[in-house]
Amino acid sequence: MPLAARDIRQRFLRFFEERGHQVVPSASLVPDSDPTLLFVNAGMVPFKRTFTGEEPRPYSRAASSQKCMRVSGKHNDLENVGRTPRHQTFFEMLGNFSFGDYFKRDAIEYAWELITGPFGLPADKLVVSVFREDDEAFELWRDGIGLPESKIFRLDEEENFWSMGETGPCGPCTEIHWDYGPVPGFDRDDPSSESGRYLEIWNLVFMQFNRDASGAMEPLPKPCVDTGAGLERMSTVIQGVESNYETDLFTPILARAQDVSGVQLGQDPEHDVSLRVVADHARALTFLIGDGVLPSNEGRGYVLRRILRRGARHGVLLGVERPFLHEVADAVIDEMAVAYPELAERRAFIRDRIQRDEERFLKTLSKGLALLEDEIATAKAKGAASLAGQVVFKLYDTFGFPVDLTADILRGHDMSLDQGGFETEMNAQRQRARAAWKGSGQSAVSEVYSRMAADLQTEFRGYESLEAESRVAAILVDGEPVDAAEAGQAVEVVVPETPFYAESGGQVGDRGTIVGDGLCVEIEDTQRPVEGLVVHRGRVAEGALALDQIVRLQVDAEARQATVRNHSGTHLLHAALRQVLGPQAMQKGSLVAPDRLRFDFTHDAPLSDEELEQIEDLTNEWIERNASANTRVMPYADAIESGAVAIFEEKYGDEVRVQQFGDFSTELCGGTHAKATGEIGLLRITGESGIAAGVRRIEALTGLAAIRHAREQERQFRRAAALLRAKPEEVPERLERLLDERKRQQREIDELKASKRGAAAGDLTESARDCQDFKVLGARVDGVAAKDLRTMIDDLRNRLGSSVVLLTGESGGKVLLAVGVTKDLTSRLKAGDLVREVAQVVGGGGGGRPDFAQAGGKDASKIEAAIEKFHALVEAA
Repeated sequence: MPLAARDIRQRFLRFFEERGHQVVPSASLVPDSDPTLLFVNAGMVPFKRTFTGEEPRPYSRAASSQKCMRVSGKHNDLENVGRTPRHQTFFEMLGNFSFGDYFKRDAIEYAWELITGPFGLPADKLVVSVFREDDEAFELWRDGIGLPESKIFRLDEEENFWSMGETGPCGPCTEIHWDYGPVPGFDRDDPSSESGRYLEIWNLVFMQFNRDASGAMEPLPKPCVDTGAGLERMSTVIQGVESNYETDLFTPILARAQDVSGVQLGQDPEHDVSLRVVADHARALTFLIGDGVLPSNEGRGYVLRRILRRGARHGVLLGVERPFLHEVADAVIDEMAVAYPELAERRAFIRDRIQRDEERFLKTLSKGLALLEDEIATAKAKGAASLAGQVVFKLYDTFGFPVDLTADILRGHDMSLDQGGFETEMNAQRQRARAAWKGSGQSAVSEVYSRMAADLQTEFRGYESLEAESRVAAILVDGEPVDAAEAGQAVEVVVPETPFYAESGGQVGDRGTIVGDGLCVEIEDTQRPVEGLVVHRGRVAEGALALDQIVRLQVDAEARQATVRNHSGTHLLHAALRQVLGPQAMQKGSLVAPDRLRFDFTHDAPLSDEELEQIEDLTNEWIERNASANTRVMPYADAIESGAVAIFEEKYGDEVRVQQFGDFSTELCGGTHAKATGEIGLLRITGESGIAAGVRRIEALTGLAAIRHAREQERQFRRAAALLRAKPEEVPERLERLLDERKRQQREIDELKASKRGAAAGDLTESARDCQDFKVLGARVDGVAAKDLRTMIDDLRNRLGSSVVLLTGESGGKVLLAVGVTKDLTSRLKAGDLVREVAQVVGGGGGGRPDFAQAGGKDASKIEAAIEKFHALVEAA
């Protein structure tokens, strides 16, 4: 029986673990500190800075099964998904890596041993390719492994020289290919051809260089190895099937898609494509949302939304006109949760987000179909045989219509689409996207920190103590290393050991002092610009700071304790949110400072007063229990399996700290926390708001800050009661009476104003002029608000009948203009055109509809000239 995909993944990792490799859990699909990428698209991406020597790791050999996405930029497989046997948006990349440890010989020997041993592939069905100039790799395959030269192909740079992009690590590579056998018409075939004979299953990259922006290649500090074997392709070969979609990575998901749609594979080629698209896109959606990406109109969220809408459209093509992708995502989670247990923990949230956005799209889709039918009817009425490219693009861009869907519908009407016009619009959009592209939204790490981290690491001692003695290992002034700093200078200080917590996981960096003989440096912030390096930022208050100086680091105890209360408070708040709102309420960000806490979470609607009270009460109930804190350090996989909550977009190492309070809160967290919940004292929610689509924010206070806030609110309430001359309990009723009275008075004022305007309008009609077959009126009315000008215009048009009216005047220091044209004249005179030209006289601008338009200006001295301009324009029409 062929190996299951999960066994292939496990055998790969175990094989390399037995050979001294550290097995590293997959990083998030959202890249960390890489401004060049939307998504992780290769197994080496999480190790990129390690390959360049910028981020040391405590091991020199690693192996992983990395989640990857290829849907944009250079690696864009989206349009091929479902139509070819190999293309997917989401895939897993098996990889082994050497950071200056072994090189070509061991990499080649390991790969061959695994692929022909534990994986059981016959050697006679395998061939390899090498870079044309890489004699060393050629000889290792021929002399070391024993492959005949006829099975070793020398190929050009395009095939066998690898680079992450225009810049970064690069070098020659050797690839292992599965040979399906000769293909008629391709007598001199090699792995670079399009015959389909050879399938690449493993790429071994020998990183020897780092290419800069100029194209120059410098040798890496130590030659490295980066290998990548797509799990989907490897499974296809090992399981003896022809397509990735026939492997057990996809068959359970396809089975769910068939059950939901009622459509079976093999009945219709186009339906087969749609089923495969649904299966692939459900995998992508599940993992993207599982890693914290939410649907939006830009960046990663836009890519996610596009994938979701494409999947939903293929559902419609299968006859499913209701939200269903969340049901297919369930099958993805069922199959993948063993390797990625966080998916099971986030199941409810993933299902909910997919279902909600799919519901919105299906409503939009029906509007798009209606628009398409209207456009088809219009085009046919004009005798057109094709639909304009601009319309096709609008359907694609606004309503998510794939072009092939539009083409299918048009074929049913014996029409075609204007492909050239569509491509013109698409190219314009690409140019706009390139102009607006801001990378991943993260900043690249300053080189000075990267160089420093290669030789220096900081050990955090702040869990045990708020003071520590250490040696000054580095000083930065204005971003440059220096040997010393004088009083008054702003500095960044690095030491080997510190009790200062560096900003991470939402918790702000500690502040305090660094003191020595005659020295005092006031530390205002602590940061970790690269993994393992802690930078203390502050100013030399007294004395001089020098390299190798022995100093004492002292954390501001009061600020730390306040931060601790707020951080532990966020954990309890998170647990209460999930209990009250459901497990789909997942953390999306936080700020934990000494004076306040802020907590962002996923939820689609504002919280009611009752929900906020429930959350606050539950949190304070847990505080009152004074439950002890329990902190453990364990492997990441074990922590997730134990039920600990992992936070979206947070980067975790192989070993993680698990922070537990009682039986109600367990999270992965490296921050500083209370020893028991009672230390938090009290938590008071001060605000709740929406900050993005599907993301809400709660702001809160703890401890004395919460008490002071409550006291201040009480003081303001007592003041309000005094102003109303009422007892505190009478305030709501007294306010209601006052507001009712104010509304009554406002109605009376509005009626008086309307009466006055009516009288004024009656007076103004007398100054209207006859012009051709209608009336024209231009008048100055100072002190009238913009909304009241509209009412007066309507009144004057009703009184005058067929007419054109301009009212203008000074109000609030500005010039206001409004033009009204009765409906019967809008074909001859347009209010928007008139007001635009007249406003120029008073130094302004504006516009509007043909029957009514408004504008503003700056120069009140030109109002009379503007009225004359208006009369001239109307009379000349």
